Amino acid sequence: MSIAVIGAGKWGQALQFALSRNFTCKITSRQQKSIENFVNLEEALTCQYLIFALPAQVVRGWLETHFSFSGQKILVAAKGIEQGSGAFLNEIFANFVPEDHLSFLSGPSFASEVIQGLPTALVINSTNDILAKEFASFFPSFIKTYTSKDVIGAEVCGAYKNVLAIASGICDGLRLGNNARASLIARGLVEMRRFGKYFGAQDETFLGLSGAGDLFLTASSTLSRNYRVGLFLAEGKKLEDILIALGEVAEGVFTSAAIFELSLKHTIYTPIAHEIALILKGKEPRISVKDLLAD
Repeated sequence: MSIAVIGAGKWGQALQFALSRNFTCKITSRQQKSIENFVNLEEALTCQYLIFALPAQVVRGWLETHFSFSGQKILVAAKGIEQGSGAFLNEIFANFVPEDHLSFLSGPSFASEVIQGLPTALVINSTNDILAKEFASFFPSFIKTYTSKDVIGAEVCGAYKNVLAIASGICDGLRLGNNARASLIARGLVEMRRFGKYFGAQDETFLGLSGAGDLFLTASSTLSRNYRVGLFLAEGKKLEDILIALGEVAEGVFTSAAIFELSLKHTIYTPIAHEIALILKGKEPRISVKDLLAD
């Protein structure tokens, strides 16, 4: 059996660390890195099992440029909705890989804690239950794995929670208090469910690891880059300066625009995501707070 991680950012390296506890797991990226079992892209793509840890916004272009399906089994570890098209990652991958060869990773998982071997629980989501169980069996004992067939539910949760994390960071940056943050996260979960239900997601997904679990984690810690974006926005910093200082991709910035457009297109009530999209375009955060309270 051969496994490779595509993408050697912090999340990709954390996944390689975890999978290497039981197997030899290769890793590759655009730039050469001094990582054990780092290989070139051509060698990585010959592996039977591939884990994609690329930023959501570059997935389509990467697949068009580099990928040719030859029977590989795929675990998508990216989270986000494509800006512009509003496409979910499963829709993008469907253009390149048969559905029964695709699975999607979700659940609370800061890379910095995974790479320390700290315990967590994750979900492998796939319409192919056998494939989901295969990938679930690869993870080490400090990661408890579950399987689910609710791919779209996992996708919505993984994408939406990043937008809500920005909102939570703004809330804390404005020093609105614990009550306000708890209220925001709770109503955000309701909003995320409403959005997901429109696209066919299952209720139980939003109350589990993929939904509430990942949301509570991402919306309450400075380890979350999206939460930090919110903190900096509350301080009055410009978005472009924040992203440069961050030095990492904050998926919620791009996904907020996609959710904004999809919500308008399908008439879905998403007030928190709506305000975050406007703040990222320059609206004053305190005005957004007043508008949310008055809505």
